[in-house]
Amino acid sequence: MKAKDFDRKFDAREDITKCLDMSKARRPGVEVRRVNVDIPAWMINSLDRESERLGVPRQSLIKFIIAQHLEKSHSSGTSG
Repeated sequence: MKAKDFDRKFDAREDITKCLDMSKARRPGVEVRRVNVDIPAWMINSLDRESERLGVPRQSLIKFIIAQHLEKSHSSGTSG
């Protein structure tokens, strides 16, 4: 399909999902990258207690805490 035909369908609010290859779809800025971090045992124990209390996996809690800190730092204009 040519781009102008795709744009026309989109602008006409037609269903264009059948024209898309969702296996190659990506969300910019949300790509996952793996990192390794050495964390002291006491901190892991605290994370595990908190993740159990909240009923979420440790990894989810870590990502939430980091995101919350970064959002707070970004909104206040500080670097740490």
